[in-house]
Amino acid sequence: SNYVTGTMTIQNKERVVNVHVRSGVYSSDTIFDYPHGYIATKLFSRNACFIMKIKKDLIPDLREIGRLTMRDVYSPNNVWARFQPGSSRLGNFKDWILYGKQIEKLCTGLPLYKLVATDRNCASAGIPSILGLKICEELIATGS
Repeated sequence: SNYVTGTMTIQNKERVVNVHVRSGVYSSDTIFDYPHGYIATKLFSRNACFIMKIKKDLIPDLREIGRLTMRDVYSPNNVWARFQPGSSRLGNFKDWILYGKQIEKLCTGLPLYKLVATDRNCASAGIPSILGLKICEELIATGS
């Protein structure tokens, strides 16, 4: 299908933002958990969660997100975040304390990939940008 639907829910009191995007293989749920300082994206087609620390110079604050419309969710101001294929692991008790209950609910039982901001020395993972966050795979040298 060529249609994209999305919803954004901002819980000001909890300082948490939930973004739900439905677009075939690109469907995802993303949580911005400001009190814990992490973003998690569950990509349904990969059956995995991608987690990144919120960096104030890269990620909009809660008030700024509140000013965005769903049209702006696909931001042209991209922040590339890289993950290493094959480096996933399942979350444990310590992870959930660090990431918080919201992200635990989203990601329990799924492989977790840690995201690191990058200058784009990676290959697009085919995941749509959410509020300017673009996920890509680390390029692994194959020694030719």
